[in-house]
Parts: sequence; structure tokens; C-alpha cells
Amino acid sequence: MSCSNLTDQYNKVRRDTIDFCKPLETEDYLIQPMDDASPPKWHLAHVTWFFETFLLKPNLKNYRPFNESFEVLFNSYYNGIGEQFPRSKRGHLSRPTVAETLVYRDYVDEHMNKLLRQDLPDEILFAVSLGIHHEQQHQELLFTDIKYNLGHNPLHPAYQRVPTYEQVDLTKRIPDIAYRAFKGGIYEMGANRPTADKFVYDNESPIHEVLLRDFQIADRLVTNREYLNFIESDGYEQPALWLSDAWTSIAAQKPHPLYWRQINGDWFEYTLNGLVPLRLDAPVCHVSGYETDAYARWLGQRLPTEAEWEIAARDLSLVGNFVDTGKLHPQTLTDTQTSHQMYGDVWEWTSSGYSPYPGFEEFPGKLGEYNGKFMANQLVLRGGSCVTSADHIRLTYRNFFYPKDRWQFTGIRLAQDC
Repeated sequence: MSCSNLTDQYNKVRRDTIDFCKPLETEDYLIQPMDDASPPKWHLAHVTWFFETFLLKPNLKNYRPFNESFEVLFNSYYNGIGEQFPRSKRGHLSRPTVAETLVYRDYVDEHMNKLLRQDLPDEILFAVSLGIHHEQQHQELLFTDIKYNLGHNPLHPAYQRVPTYEQVDLTKRIPDIAYRAFKGGIYEMGANRPTADKFVYDNESPIHEVLLRDFQIADRLVTNREYLNFIESDGYEQPALWLSDAWTSIAAQKPHPLYWRQINGDWFEYTLNGLVPLRLDAPVCHVSGYETDAYARWLGQRLPTEAEWEIAARDLSLVGNFVDTGKLHPQTLTDTQTSHQMYGDVWEWTSSGYSPYPGFEEFPGKLGEYNGKFMANQLVLRGGSCVTSADHIRLTYRNFFYPKDRWQFTGIRLAQDC
């Protein structure tokens, strides 16, 4: 990839982050709604710290850091870099101010553009590309963390005011789930190792063979209507449906998806466009891996493995409801949907544990902490969501969360044996 193309990408992604924050009030930048989330101000500073730490300090001659103290404040988890401010206390940082954080971004952007005007070797170009994709990941986290903050405010404030759903005929029910059948056999999955001109994360490679039995995978996502049937059938009260850890965890939560609200007997859902009546034929969203597994068991089905998901998606167009649509919420299946909702709308839980592929190699140097250190006790999710950038997702992309997590835009696709 040429420096000019990479420069354009860099500046666009940096502008996008600021644009995504424009609806926020100053107070919104400071809130840390839970330990797993971060204040928007921290996200803005951390992605900037990434470029300063991994690109400017080692590669731009005579570069002077904006503030030496930021190395600790905005280091997320890189032990190879040094000490980190505790994650659970990021919301305690009233300083630097939002204004100073934005100045920090401008300062780093100015110097990054100086760096990008130089003739750079492939390893530096790759690190820039990694930083761009890293910022896109944090753009998605911005939306999830903002939603958690606003969605737990009793005022139910809206992040934006646009129609939550596309206009569809509410009298027309979407078809029942059907299944696409695939023959068993030896398949290849994964990606070639990342290069300067084709980016993938290290956890997506290398290409390797997998052996699959005959399987079937649902041709659409599970809807709110279908999940409501599970709730009304006392699915949350049947111990046989739930894994042991799940049964313990659901006792501490309300028996419905994270942002559902029942008011005077009617169901509503908090969205980034405010509190709206629950659209029954839209994909269910913000369910945990545990809830997803219990729902599948209730139907006598199961979740797909990530290998099954990738084989089922590999010949489909990479189109869907991404952040670029501006909806910021899963949409009802339409007659024009050509990819079975496998891309966009919601991240789809799989039954596969997040572990290295055979022959996995971490990114070199200190960047090796990016993915590999998290390969324990988490599940893989696939396909992207309504707050993922369209140019960030790809067939082999592996997201990962703990099965108890449901603050991300996560949903359900079913599978079964033939």
C-alpha cells in the first residue's frame, strides 16, 4: 500500500472518530458506566497513544511526546510498554480535560502526517495499518460504551434522532427460519499472514485445514419475536437449558436481553435513537453467549462452530447493515437481503473457544500482546454488527468475548447436524 493511500485512510478514520463523538455533551465524555467499558475521552486518548507509542516515538526523528505522563494513563494492557492506570478507574480521570485530549489528537495527527510523508519500510506501513484498524475497533467500542451509559439512564436519552428501523410492512411476517445444508469434508479456513498491502489480524492466520461433518446453518438471524417466545415459555427458569456458570450468572440479571424494558405490559427496547417499541421481526440483540446457548438448547438446536460459520459465509457478498448506514441498530430482514444477514446487524456467537489456529504467530515485538494473550476462556463471534465499519470487517475476522458479556451488539444464528 502506498503512503498516500495509507495517509488518506489514516486521516479519514481519525476524522470519523471525532464525527462519531459530535452528538455527545461534555459530560458524556467522562462517564465510565461499568468496569468493562471506558469513557469516550479515554478511547479518544488511547488510540492516539497507540500511534504515538508504536510509531512516532521509535520512528520520527526528534519527536517530542505531548505529555510523558500519558504513557501510563492511556496504556491499555501492554505490559511490554510499562505500567497502566487501572482499567476500572478510568472514569476517575477528570484531567486531562476533553479539550486537552482533542489537542493531543491534533498534535499526534500533525506528526503522523509528517511521518507518512517519508519513504517508509513495510514494517512501519503495516504498523500504521494496524493502528487504523485498532482505531476502528475503538469506534465500535465507543458506540457500545455510550449505549451502556445512556441506556442505563432513567431518562433514556438518545444519542441521535434518526429512524431506528427501515420502513417495512409490519403486516408482513418474515419467513420462518430455513436451513442451508453443507456437506462434510476437509475445508480450508483462515487467512494468509498480514502484509503491508493486505491487512488481517494475527489471530486470523494462517490458512489451515479443518474437518467438518455434514451440517446445516440458519438462513437468517433469530428475531425478537422468537426470543420473546423463549422468555414467555419460562426459558430463564429451566435449569436443564443452562450451563452451570450461566445459571449462576443469570440470577443477577433481569430475564430478558440487556436493553429490553417492559412498561405497562408492553415491550420496548432502548436504542441509540432512544426508547422505542420492540420491533418483533428485528434480530434479537445484546444477548450473552450463555443466553444464546440456552435458547438453542430450548429449540433442540445448537450454535455453529466458527469453522461452520466461515464455510457458510465464504461465497456470500460482504454486504449488510454496518455503521455506514447510520441506523446503529439491527434491521428487519428484507426481500433484498442477499447474504442471509451473515454480515452486519449483530455479532454472531459461535460455540468455538477463542484459541490459536495451528501455526499461529503473534505480531512481532511489543505488538505481540495485541491478541494472543487473550486466548483463554472466551468465545469467537463472527460477522460484524450495525456499529462496525464496512471496510473493517472480512470473512476471516475473529471477534471474541466472554460468554457472560452482552453489552456488545451480539445476536443468535442457529445450526444443526444433518
